Amino acid sequence: MKRKYFGDRQFYKMVLTVAVPIMVQNAITNFVNLLDNIMVGRLGTEQMSSVAIVNQLIFVFNLCIFGGLSGAGIFTAQYFGNKDQEGVRSTFRYKLWLGVILVIAALTLLGFGSDTLISSYLYEKNDGTSLSAALLYGKQYLMIMLAGFPAFMLAQVYASTLRECGETAAPMRAGLAAVVVNLIFNYILIYGHFGFPELGVQGAAIATSLSRYVEAALVISWAHRHRMAAAWTVGLYRTLWVPFAQVKQFFIKGFPLLLNEMLWSGGIALLLQCYSVRGLEVVAGMNISNTICNLFNAVFLSLGSAISIVVGQLMGGGHLKEAKETDTRMIVFSIFCGAGIAIIAALGSSFFPKLYNVSELSRSLASQFLLVAAFYMPVNAFLNAAYFTLRSGGKTVVTFFFDCGFTIGVNFPIAWVLSRYTTMAPVYMYILVEGSNLIKCVIGYVLVKKDVWLQNLVGECK
Repeated sequence: MKRKYFGDRQFYKMVLTVAVPIMVQNAITNFVNLLDNIMVGRLGTEQMSSVAIVNQLIFVFNLCIFGGLSGAGIFTAQYFGNKDQEGVRSTFRYKLWLGVILVIAALTLLGFGSDTLISSYLYEKNDGTSLSAALLYGKQYLMIMLAGFPAFMLAQVYASTLRECGETAAPMRAGLAAVVVNLIFNYILIYGHFGFPELGVQGAAIATSLSRYVEAALVISWAHRHRMAAAWTVGLYRTLWVPFAQVKQFFIKGFPLLLNEMLWSGGIALLLQCYSVRGLEVVAGMNISNTICNLFNAVFLSLGSAISIVVGQLMGGGHLKEAKETDTRMIVFSIFCGAGIAIIAALGSSFFPKLYNVSELSRSLASQFLLVAAFYMPVNAFLNAAYFTLRSGGKTVVTFFFDCGFTIGVNFPIAWVLSRYTTMAPVYMYILVEGSNLIKCVIGYVLVKKDVWLQNLVGECK
C-alpha cells in the first residue's frame, strides 16, 4: 500500500528535478507580483482596485494563451517522448499561429471594450472611494499593458515547448530576469526615483510590459543558440505550414482546453464581479488575498505542470503502467505539499495585509479571505493534480466539463444568487463558493481512478 502512494528517494528526486525550476520561476514571479501589488497598493484603494480589475481581465487572455498552447503541448510531450523532432516542430508552428490569432482577438476586445468591462466591477457603496478615479486608473493601466501581449505570447510559445521537451531551467532563468526588470522599473516608475517622473499605475504597466519583452528575447535566443538541447529549433522556420491531419488532431484535442481556460478564467472574473457588488473595499481585500495565495499556490501548481510533463512523456513512450503508478504518487505528493503551504499561509494571514496602504476594512477582509483560502489549499492541490492528470492523456472534453463546467455551472450561480438576493457578508459568500469544490473533488477522484486518461496519443497521429 505504501509503495502505491509513496515513491522512493529516486522518484522524488526525478519529480523535483522537473518541478523545482517551474516552482522557482512561478514562486519568484508571484513574489514580484506581490511586491508590485504592495507598491500599487501603497498608492491607495482606488489605484489598487483598478489594477486588480484590469489584471482579472488580462488573466482571461493569459489563460487563453495557456489553454491554447496546452492543447498542442499534450502532443509535444508525447512526440518528444517518442523522439519525433518534426512532430515537435509541427506543434510549435501550430502554437504560433494560434497565439497570433488570440493576441489580435484580445487587443480588439480589450482595446475597444475597456470602459464597459471595467465599469461592470464598479458599484457605488458610499464608502469614500471614487469610482470615476478607479475607472480612469484602470483605463490608463490597461492601454499600456496591451503593448506587452505579443511578447507574452511569444515567450509562452517557446517556454512551453522547452518545458514539454524536458528543458525547464532556461524558461526559469528568462522568467527570473524578467521579474527582476519588472521589479526595478516598478520602483523607478511608480514613485519617480532616479530622476524619472512619478507615473503611478502607468509606471507599473510600463514596467510589466517591458519585462515581457525581456523574457521573450531571452527564451527565444536561448532556444536557437542551444540546438543540441532544443533540436526542434533546427529548420523551425523553414516553413510555417502544419499538415492538415495534424492541425485536425491538435484542434480536436486542444480546442476544448482553450475553451476551458477561456470560460474558467471568465468564470473567475465573474466571481470577482459578484464579490465587487459589495464595494471596492471588497475588491481590494480579495485582490490582496489572491495575490498572496498565488505565491503559496505556486508549489502545487508547479507539481501539476510536472505531472503533465512526466506522465505525458511516459505515455508517449508506451509505458502506461509506469505512468499510472507515477501519477498516483505525484497526486499524493501534491496534496501533502498543499497541506504544508496552507499552514504557512494561515500563520501569515494577519501579517501580509498590513503591508498595504488601504482601509482597515480592506485589510480585515483580506486576512479573512486568506484564512479561508488556506483551509481549502489541500483541496485545490488535489483538483489541480487531477486536472493535469486528465489533460496529460488528452481527455480535453472531460477536463472541459470538470474544470470550467463546474466553475460556470456551480461556483458562479452560487456566488450570483448570494450577491444579488442576500445581504450575506462577502467572507461567508467566499466560504460557500469555495466549499462547493468538495463536490468537484469526488468527481475528480472517480475520473482519475477509472483511468479514463491513460492513453498513448502520438500513435494516433502517425
